[in-house]
Amino acid sequence: MIKVTYIESDGNTVVVEDAEGTVMECALDNDIEGIDGSCGGVCSCATCHVHVAAEWLDKVGKASEDERDLLAFEDNVNERSRLCCQIEITDAIDGLVVEVPES
Repeated sequence: MIKVTYIESDGNTVVVEDAEGTVMECALDNDIEGIDGSCGGVCSCATCHVHVAAEWLDKVGKASEDERDLLAFEDNVNERSRLCCQIEITDAIDGLVVEVPES
């Protein structure tokens, strides 16, 4: 059972115990406020922007060039910004924490 913790922009914390798919798909399945996934997870809309907790950055990796291009037009972007449609849920990220920035 892989666990992912989402911290919504209002501070509400949602812990998903049986996470699977991508971090975006899991967020949509669990009604995480602020994650829309309008493009369906094909890295073309940035409606799944999250901030990865600092201690998880090495495990999830850096944003791809396509992600960075989309994030350039978003508010609240920082060095921990990722599109969660591009983060595959695997055993290596069991316990991942992501914050949903205010939109």
